[in-house]
Amino acid sequence: MVKYVLSIIMILSFGLTSLKAQEEKTPESTGMPGDHFSLEGALELFKMSNSPEEFEKLINTKDNEVNNLNLNEDGETDYIRVESKQDGDVHVFILQALVSETERQDIAVIELEKTGDNEANVQIIGDEEIFGEEMILEPTEENGNAEESEIKKGPNVSDKSTDYIVVNVWGWPCVRFVYAPVYRPWISPWRWRVYPVGWKPWRPLAWKAWAPIRVRYHRPGIKIVHNRRFTRANTLYRPARVSSTTVRTRYAGAHANYKVTRTKTKVTGPRGNSVTKKTTTVKGPKGNVRGQKTTVKKSRRG
Repeated sequence: MVKYVLSIIMILSFGLTSLKAQEEKTPESTGMPGDHFSLEGALELFKMSNSPEEFEKLINTKDNEVNNLNLNEDGETDYIRVESKQDGDVHVFILQALVSETERQDIAVIELEKTGDNEANVQIIGDEEIFGEEMILEPTEENGNAEESEIKKGPNVSDKSTDYIVVNVWGWPCVRFVYAPVYRPWISPWRWRVYPVGWKPWRPLAWKAWAPIRVRYHRPGIKIVHNRRFTRANTLYRPARVSSTTVRTRYAGAHANYKVTRTKTKVTGPRGNSVTKKTTTVKGPKGNVRGQKTTVKKSRRG
């Protein structure tokens, strides 16, 4: 009997410890609506899609767990439209939430550019109104796999300033589709209260329930970077960007508290060798430091 009681106590203790560990691992919310949309997941769905139309369908599929946005706070998830634009070998795919009958808000834009024969690169950029700053992500591979990558996926682009290789996405079905001669840019026909047959909004999850789900798309193959690669794509997108007054006003306080500070310090030794320290600090919704990362780069004279 004593052994049985001890076993029950141990099981309960283990359960409570595991629950506590899970709670501790839950990242802090920034307070920005972008917490409730996975850019990594959107890029993964774009990779899986056969066309921009199918991409829109996948983003708005509940089981894919990419979208948990409720920008107008009506208790239902927002429908995400996809609108594409093209200028020669440059394509942009705008992900846009329907906020009301008169307002829309850009969530992110996927920028795609053909960089050679059978070669293309892509980035997804989260809108600063939604994420607090422009969040730029791209698919990558470690530099150590460069030779293997070139054999399997064609000529990838090596970023000399990093330890990774930018993936050639020419083999992605949606990429091949939009570069076909017969392709015409996709513009979603759906609007406020006029949605696809069978689509129904669902109740968005609270942050503690959503955060562990969102993390499932975090993987080494997608990196956050700090520079756009495609000037032409940005030029094509900027005049089309849409921002909602309702969203801007509602999250003004969170946006003011969300701050990213980057500092760069260079120290040179007596022999001319130098060390450059780059520190990135992110503050959360209450102005407290949410995260900090420091990288050190050494360089030798001559």
